[in-house]
Amino acid sequence: MANQPNGKSSLTPYVVAKGAQRLLDFMAAAFEAQIYLKVPNPDGSIGHAEARIGDSVVMVFDSHQHWPSTPAFLSLYVDDVDATVHRTIELGAHLVTEVLTSGITGDRGGRLRDPAGNIWWIQTHQRDITVEEMHTNFHDPNELAIMRHAQESFDRAMTTGT
Repeated sequence: MANQPNGKSSLTPYVVAKGAQRLLDFMAAAFEAQIYLKVPNPDGSIGHAEARIGDSVVMVFDSHQHWPSTPAFLSLYVDDVDATVHRTIELGAHLVTEVLTSGITGDRGGRLRDPAGNIWWIQTHQRDITVEEMHTNFHDPNELAIMRHAQESFDRAMTTGT
């Protein structure tokens, strides 16, 4: 594997946001992100910023107004998904999928759309699931209903923008 700078991992999300400062403020308040680098453009917009959430880095910059929106889809593991999702909603996030517990993944998680339009799948890992358990759970009507609901709520958010 290649040597990465500044403690970055092999894959680092780079989010283009209309309102990068608003996104950075949201990440700091919602996920205790540490914004350790912010480089302004001459017009005052953010040309490049880096924030550390847990052991990961997210890079952010301001989109040009004439660019189409390019929402990111981010998965984040936290210690307490219920508290984190509650906090994000208080900070202006919109709930996309309420917090559910899945025997297929072993996670408790929910989705939200942040004020900049990005979708976050926030999860707390509860237990490791073997491949055999996963296959068995895919035939459990209750587990399938949970997964179907998660898929439908995501589709609704992507279709309607809410």
